[in-house]
Amino acid sequence: MDTRIEHDLLETALAGARRLGIDIEIAKLELVPNGRRIDALVRIGRGRQAHTYVAEVKKGLRPATLGATLHQLEGTGKPPLLVADYVTPPLAEALKERGVAFLDTAGNAFVDQPPLYVWVKGEKPREQPTAKGGTGRAFQASGLKVLFALLCRPEWVDQPYREIATLAGVAHGTVGWVMAELPRLGFVADVAGKRRLLQPELLLKQWAEGYARTLRPKLAIGNYRTDKQQWWKELKPYNYQVLLGGEPAAQRVTQYLRPETVTLYGEKAEPRLLLDYKLRQDPGGPIEILKRFWKFEIDDKNIVPLPLIYADLLFIGDARCLEAADLIYQKIADGFVR
Repeated sequence: MDTRIEHDLLETALAGARRLGIDIEIAKLELVPNGRRIDALVRIGRGRQAHTYVAEVKKGLRPATLGATLHQLEGTGKPPLLVADYVTPPLAEALKERGVAFLDTAGNAFVDQPPLYVWVKGEKPREQPTAKGGTGRAFQASGLKVLFALLCRPEWVDQPYREIATLAGVAHGTVGWVMAELPRLGFVADVAGKRRLLQPELLLKQWAEGYARTLRPKLAIGNYRTDKQQWWKELKPYNYQVLLGGEPAAQRVTQYLRPETVTLYGEKAEPRLLLDYKLRQDPGGPIEILKRFWKFEIDDKNIVPLPLIYADLLFIGDARCLEAADLIYQKIADGFVR
Protein backbone atom coordinates (compact mmCIF):
# COMPACT_ATOMS: atom_id res chain seq x y z
CA MET A 1 0.00 0.00 0.00
CA ASP A 2 1.19 3.53 -0.72
CA THR A 3 2.85 4.94 2.44
CA ARG A 4 0.84 8.15 2.37
CA ILE A 5 -2.45 6.25 2.06
CA GLU A 6 -1.32 3.93 4.84
CA HIS A 7 -0.54 6.86 7.16
CA ASP A 8 -3.86 8.57 6.35
CA LEU A 9 -5.74 5.36 7.13
CA LEU A 10 -3.88 4.98 10.42
CA GLU A 11 -4.56 8.58 11.47
CA THR A 12 -8.26 8.31 10.55
CA ALA A 13 -8.67 5.09 12.55
CA LEU A 14 -6.89 6.60 15.56
CA ALA A 15 -9.09 9.69 15.39
CA GLY A 16 -12.16 7.42 15.47
CA ALA A 17 -10.73 5.57 18.48
CA ARG A 18 -10.27 8.86 20.33
CA ARG A 19 -13.94 9.66 19.75
CA LEU A 20 -14.70 6.40 21.57
CA GLY A 21 -12.74 7.71 24.54
CA ILE A 22 -9.57 5.69 23.89
CA ASP A 23 -6.34 7.47 24.83
CA ILE A 24 -4.17 6.54 21.85
CA GLU A 25 -1.14 7.88 20.01
CA ILE A 26 1.50 6.79 17.49
CA ALA A 27 4.79 6.05 19.23
CA LYS A 28 6.86 5.32 16.12
CA LEU A 29 6.25 4.83 12.40
CA GLU A 30 7.78 2.33 9.98
CA LEU A 31 10.24 0.32 12.01
CA VAL A 32 12.37 -2.49 10.59
CA PRO A 33 13.64 -4.46 13.62
CA ASN A 34 15.56 -7.64 12.72
CA GLY A 35 14.67 -7.17 9.06
CA ARG A 36 10.93 -7.18 9.72
CA ARG A 37 8.89 -4.17 8.67
CA ILE A 38 6.40 -2.87 11.23
CA ASP A 39 3.89 -0.24 10.12
CA ALA A 40 3.79 1.53 13.48
CA LEU A 41 4.03 1.24 17.24
CA VAL A 42 0.85 2.57 18.84
CA ARG A 43 0.51 3.38 22.52
CA ILE A 44 -2.91 2.93 24.16
CA GLY A 45 -3.63 4.15 27.70
CA ARG A 46 -2.06 6.63 30.11
CA GLY A 47 1.04 6.61 32.26
CA ARG A 48 1.81 3.27 33.84
CA GLN A 49 -1.37 1.82 32.40
CA ALA A 50 -0.28 2.49 28.80
CA HIS A 51 0.48 -0.48 26.54
CA THR A 52 2.43 -0.45 23.29
CA TYR A 53 0.97 -2.36 20.33
CA VAL A 54 2.53 -3.41 17.04
CA ALA A 55 0.16 -2.05 14.38
CA GLU A 56 -0.44 -3.64 10.99
CA VAL A 57 -2.33 -1.38 8.56
CA LYS A 58 -4.55 -3.16 6.02
CA LYS A 59 -6.85 -1.82 3.31
CA GLY A 60 -9.53 -4.14 1.94
CA LEU A 61 -9.33 -6.81 4.64
CA ARG A 62 -11.19 -9.95 3.57
CA PRO A 63 -11.86 -13.36 5.17
CA ALA A 64 -9.56 -14.98 2.61
CA THR A 65 -6.61 -12.83 3.74
CA LEU A 66 -7.30 -12.85 7.48
CA GLY A 67 -4.97 -15.78 8.15
CA ALA A 68 -2.07 -14.12 6.32
CA THR A 69 -2.73 -10.86 8.17
CA LEU A 70 -2.80 -12.55 11.57
CA HIS A 71 0.44 -14.35 10.78
CA GLN A 72 2.12 -11.02 10.01
CA LEU A 73 1.08 -9.79 13.47
CA GLU A 74 2.75 -12.65 15.34
CA GLY A 75 6.17 -12.98 16.90
CA THR A 76 6.99 -9.38 17.80
CA GLY A 77 6.85 -9.76 21.57
CA LYS A 78 4.20 -7.03 21.80
CA PRO A 79 0.41 -7.23 21.53
CA PRO A 80 -0.83 -6.83 17.93
CA LEU A 81 -3.21 -4.14 16.70
CA LEU A 82 -4.91 -4.51 13.32
CA VAL A 83 -5.82 -1.17 11.74
CA ALA A 84 -8.12 -1.40 8.72
CA ASP A 85 -10.35 0.77 6.56
CA TYR A 86 -13.30 -1.46 7.45
CA VAL A 87 -13.86 -4.55 9.58
CA THR A 88 -17.13 -6.29 8.80
CA PRO A 89 -19.20 -7.72 11.70
CA PRO A 90 -18.15 -11.35 10.94
CA LEU A 91 -14.49 -10.34 10.79
CA ALA A 92 -14.91 -8.33 13.98
CA GLU A 93 -16.28 -11.42 15.73
CA ALA A 94 -13.42 -13.55 14.39
CA LEU A 95 -10.79 -11.08 15.63
CA LYS A 96 -12.47 -10.73 19.02
CA GLU A 97 -12.61 -14.51 19.39
CA ARG A 98 -8.86 -14.67 18.72
CA GLY A 99 -8.16 -11.81 21.12
CA VAL A 100 -6.72 -9.55 18.39
CA ALA A 101 -7.22 -5.82 19.01
CA PHE A 102 -8.43 -3.82 16.01
CA LEU A 103 -9.57 -0.38 14.89
CA ASP A 104 -11.13 0.74 11.63
CA THR A 105 -11.96 4.07 10.05
CA ALA A 106 -15.72 3.46 10.44
CA GLY A 107 -15.42 3.47 14.25
CA ASN A 108 -15.46 -0.29 14.91
CA ALA A 109 -12.99 -1.42 17.54
CA PHE A 110 -11.93 -4.12 19.96
CA VAL A 111 -9.42 -3.52 22.74
CA ASP A 112 -9.22 -5.72 25.82
CA GLN A 113 -6.36 -4.47 27.98
CA PRO A 114 -7.54 -4.09 31.61
CA PRO A 115 -8.75 -1.73 32.85
CA LEU A 116 -9.68 -0.71 29.27
CA TYR A 117 -12.31 -2.69 27.37
CA VAL A 118 -13.80 -1.47 24.07
CA TRP A 119 -16.05 -3.49 21.75
CA VAL A 120 -17.84 -1.82 18.83
CA LYS A 121 -19.04 -3.55 15.68
CA GLY A 122 -21.62 -2.87 12.97
CA GLU A 123 -20.65 0.73 12.20
CA LYS A 124 -20.86 1.30 8.44
CA PRO A 125 -18.02 2.81 6.39
CA ARG A 126 -18.62 6.17 4.76
CA GLU A 127 -17.18 4.80 1.51
CA GLN A 128 -17.29 1.24 0.22
CA PRO A 129 -13.82 -0.23 0.87
CA THR A 130 -12.01 -1.74 -2.07
CA ALA A 131 -9.37 -4.42 -1.97
CA LYS A 132 -5.92 -3.21 -2.92
CA GLY A 133 -4.33 -6.19 -4.59
CA GLY A 134 -0.95 -5.78 -2.92
CA THR A 135 1.82 -3.66 -4.32
CA GLY A 136 1.42 -3.43 -8.09
CA ARG A 137 1.25 -5.57 -11.19
CA ALA A 138 3.62 -8.15 -9.71
CA PHE A 139 0.80 -9.12 -7.36
CA GLN A 140 -1.81 -9.61 -10.06
CA ALA A 141 -2.72 -13.22 -10.91
CA SER A 142 -0.10 -13.83 -13.60
CA GLY A 143 2.56 -11.95 -11.66
CA LEU A 144 1.88 -14.12 -8.61
CA LYS A 145 2.72 -17.19 -10.71
CA VAL A 146 6.14 -15.69 -11.49
CA LEU A 147 6.74 -14.85 -7.83
CA PHE A 148 5.79 -18.40 -6.84
CA ALA A 149 8.46 -19.84 -9.13
CA LEU A 150 11.06 -17.48 -7.67
CA LEU A 151 10.08 -18.32 -4.09
CA CYS A 152 10.40 -22.03 -4.86
CA ARG A 153 13.77 -21.57 -6.59
CA PRO A 154 15.31 -18.16 -5.70
CA GLU A 155 18.29 -18.84 -7.99
CA TRP A 156 15.95 -18.66 -10.99
CA VAL A 157 15.73 -14.90 -10.58
CA ASP A 158 18.92 -14.65 -12.70
CA GLN A 159 17.59 -16.88 -15.50
CA PRO A 160 16.59 -15.43 -18.89
CA TYR A 161 13.04 -14.08 -18.91
CA ARG A 162 11.89 -16.62 -21.48
CA GLU A 163 12.99 -19.51 -19.28
CA ILE A 164 11.31 -18.04 -16.20
CA ALA A 165 8.13 -17.62 -18.26
CA THR A 166 8.20 -21.30 -19.26
CA LEU A 167 8.74 -22.46 -15.67
CA ALA A 168 5.99 -20.21 -14.29
CA GLY A 169 3.53 -20.95 -17.09
CA VAL A 170 3.05 -17.31 -18.12
CA ALA A 171 3.69 -15.13 -21.16
CA HIS A 172 7.19 -13.80 -21.73
CA GLY A 173 5.94 -10.22 -21.36
CA THR A 174 4.57 -10.96 -17.89
CA VAL A 175 8.04 -11.80 -16.63
CA GLY A 176 9.33 -8.55 -18.12
CA TRP A 177 7.01 -6.28 -16.18
CA VAL A 178 7.28 -8.32 -12.98
CA MET A 179 11.09 -8.21 -13.06
CA ALA A 180 10.98 -4.49 -13.81
CA GLU A 181 8.83 -3.89 -10.73
CA LEU A 182 10.64 -6.08 -8.17
CA PRO A 183 13.72 -3.80 -7.78
CA ARG A 184 11.43 -0.86 -6.97
CA LEU A 185 9.71 -2.98 -4.33
CA GLY A 186 13.07 -3.94 -2.83
CA PHE A 187 12.90 -7.63 -3.75
CA VAL A 188 15.54 -7.82 -6.51
CA ALA A 189 18.95 -6.19 -6.90
CA ASP A 190 21.94 -6.54 -9.21
CA VAL A 191 24.84 -7.97 -7.20
CA ALA A 192 28.18 -8.52 -8.94
CA GLY A 193 26.48 -8.56 -12.31
CA LYS A 194 23.77 -11.07 -11.33
CA ARG A 195 20.18 -10.58 -10.23
CA ARG A 196 19.58 -11.62 -6.62
CA LEU A 197 16.33 -12.12 -4.72
CA LEU A 198 16.18 -9.92 -1.59
CA GLN A 199 13.96 -10.13 1.49
CA PRO A 200 12.48 -13.49 0.43
CA GLU A 201 10.71 -13.97 3.78
CA LEU A 202 8.83 -10.68 3.35
CA LEU A 203 8.07 -11.52 -0.27
CA LEU A 204 6.68 -14.89 0.85
CA LYS A 205 4.26 -13.23 3.27
CA GLN A 206 3.09 -10.71 0.68
CA TRP A 207 2.79 -13.43 -1.94
CA ALA A 208 0.67 -15.62 0.38
CA GLU A 209 -1.74 -12.74 0.96
CA GLY A 210 -1.91 -11.92 -2.75
CA TYR A 211 -2.42 -15.59 -3.60
CA ALA A 212 -5.42 -15.85 -1.27
CA ARG A 213 -6.93 -12.62 -2.53
CA THR A 214 -6.28 -12.76 -6.27
CA LEU A 215 -5.01 -16.06 -7.69
CA ARG A 216 -6.56 -18.81 -5.56
CA PRO A 217 -10.20 -17.94 -6.40
CA LYS A 218 -9.38 -18.41 -10.11
CA LEU A 219 -8.11 -21.96 -9.56
CA ALA A 220 -11.22 -23.59 -8.11
CA ILE A 221 -12.31 -26.81 -9.85
CA GLY A 222 -14.78 -28.04 -7.23
CA ASN A 223 -15.52 -29.05 -3.66
CA TYR A 224 -16.30 -32.59 -2.63
CA ARG A 225 -17.22 -34.80 0.29
CA THR A 226 -16.75 -38.50 1.14
CA ASP A 227 -17.85 -40.86 3.89
CA LYS A 228 -14.42 -42.54 3.94
CA GLN A 229 -12.50 -41.56 7.07
CA GLN A 230 -8.94 -40.25 6.76
CA TRP A 231 -8.86 -41.45 3.16
CA TRP A 232 -6.04 -39.05 2.36
CA LYS A 233 -3.64 -41.12 4.50
CA GLU A 234 -3.70 -43.99 2.00
CA LEU A 235 -3.86 -41.73 -1.04
CA LYS A 236 -0.92 -41.87 -3.45
CA PRO A 237 -1.55 -38.55 -5.21
CA TYR A 238 0.93 -39.12 -8.03
CA ASN A 239 -1.14 -42.08 -9.24
CA TYR A 240 -4.06 -39.71 -9.87
CA GLN A 241 -2.05 -36.80 -11.37
CA VAL A 242 -2.74 -34.60 -8.34
CA LEU A 243 -0.66 -33.22 -5.48
CA LEU A 244 -1.60 -32.73 -1.85
CA GLY A 245 -1.73 -29.17 -0.54
CA GLY A 246 -3.12 -27.55 2.59
CA GLU A 247 -3.56 -29.51 5.80
CA PRO A 248 -2.64 -33.05 4.68
CA ALA A 249 0.51 -31.76 2.96
CA ALA A 250 1.44 -29.89 6.15
CA GLN A 251 0.84 -33.05 8.16
CA ARG A 252 3.20 -35.02 5.94
CA VAL A 253 5.90 -32.35 6.28
CA THR A 254 5.58 -31.54 9.99
CA GLN A 255 3.73 -34.51 11.56
CA TYR A 256 1.94 -31.80 13.56
CA LEU A 257 -1.52 -31.21 12.14
CA ARG A 258 -4.62 -33.40 12.22
CA PRO A 259 -6.30 -32.44 8.94
CA GLU A 260 -9.94 -31.43 8.87
CA THR A 261 -9.87 -30.36 5.22
CA VAL A 262 -8.13 -31.76 2.13
CA THR A 263 -6.69 -29.63 -0.68
CA LEU A 264 -5.61 -31.17 -3.98
CA TYR A 265 -3.96 -29.56 -7.02
CA GLY A 266 -4.25 -31.03 -10.50
CA GLU A 267 -5.37 -30.39 -14.06
CA LYS A 268 -8.90 -31.67 -13.41
CA ALA A 269 -11.07 -33.71 -11.07
CA GLU A 270 -9.67 -37.09 -12.11
CA PRO A 271 -12.61 -39.53 -12.55
CA ARG A 272 -10.62 -42.45 -11.10
CA LEU A 273 -9.93 -40.43 -7.96
CA LEU A 274 -13.61 -39.56 -7.52
CA LEU A 275 -14.61 -43.17 -8.04
CA ASP A 276 -11.95 -44.84 -5.89
CA TYR A 277 -12.55 -42.59 -2.89
CA LYS A 278 -16.28 -42.05 -3.42
CA LEU A 279 -15.95 -38.28 -3.70
CA ARG A 280 -19.24 -36.56 -4.44
CA GLN A 281 -19.69 -32.89 -5.32
CA ASP A 282 -20.71 -30.60 -2.47
CA PRO A 283 -20.22 -26.80 -2.63
CA GLY A 284 -19.53 -26.76 1.11
CA GLY A 285 -17.47 -29.94 1.19
CA PRO A 286 -14.14 -30.12 3.05
CA ILE A 287 -12.30 -31.51 0.01
CA GLU A 288 -11.28 -28.95 -2.60
CA ILE A 289 -9.60 -29.53 -5.94
CA LEU A 290 -7.69 -26.59 -7.41
CA LYS A 291 -5.98 -26.26 -10.78
CA ARG A 292 -2.21 -26.64 -10.81
CA PHE A 293 -0.79 -23.31 -12.00
CA TRP A 294 2.98 -23.92 -12.35
CA LYS A 295 4.93 -25.83 -15.00
CA PHE A 296 8.22 -26.69 -13.30
CA GLU A 297 9.06 -30.08 -11.81
CA ILE A 298 9.15 -30.40 -8.02
CA ASP A 299 11.16 -32.68 -5.76
CA ASP A 300 8.23 -34.44 -4.08
CA LYS A 301 5.80 -35.91 -6.59
CA ASN A 302 2.99 -36.12 -4.03
CA ILE A 303 2.86 -32.72 -2.29
CA VAL A 304 2.98 -29.12 -3.50
CA PRO A 305 6.00 -26.89 -2.76
CA LEU A 306 6.32 -25.48 0.77
CA PRO A 307 5.36 -21.86 -0.11
CA LEU A 308 2.01 -23.11 -1.40
CA ILE A 309 1.40 -25.27 1.69
CA TYR A 310 2.11 -22.17 3.78
CA ALA A 311 -0.33 -20.06 1.73
CA ASP A 312 -3.05 -22.73 1.92
CA LEU A 313 -2.76 -22.89 5.72
CA LEU A 314 -3.06 -19.11 6.01
CA PHE A 315 -6.09 -19.19 3.72
CA ILE A 316 -7.82 -21.69 6.03
CA GLY A 317 -6.73 -19.41 8.85
CA ASP A 318 -7.85 -21.16 12.03
CA ALA A 319 -5.56 -21.42 15.06
CA ARG A 320 -4.44 -24.97 14.21
CA CYS A 321 -3.43 -24.00 10.71
CA LEU A 322 -1.66 -20.81 11.78
CA GLU A 323 0.48 -22.84 14.19
CA ALA A 324 1.33 -25.30 11.41
CA ALA A 325 2.01 -22.35 9.08
CA ASP A 326 4.64 -21.13 11.54
CA LEU A 327 6.44 -24.45 11.26
CA ILE A 328 6.29 -24.44 7.46
CA TYR A 329 7.41 -20.80 7.35
CA GLN A 330 10.48 -21.62 9.43
CA LYS A 331 11.41 -24.48 7.10
CA ILE A 332 11.15 -22.15 4.11
CA ALA A 333 13.12 -19.38 5.84
CA ASP A 334 15.87 -21.85 6.76
CA GLY A 335 16.09 -22.79 3.09
CA PHE A 336 16.43 -19.14 2.05
CA VAL A 337 19.41 -18.72 4.39
CA ARG A 338 21.41 -21.58 2.87
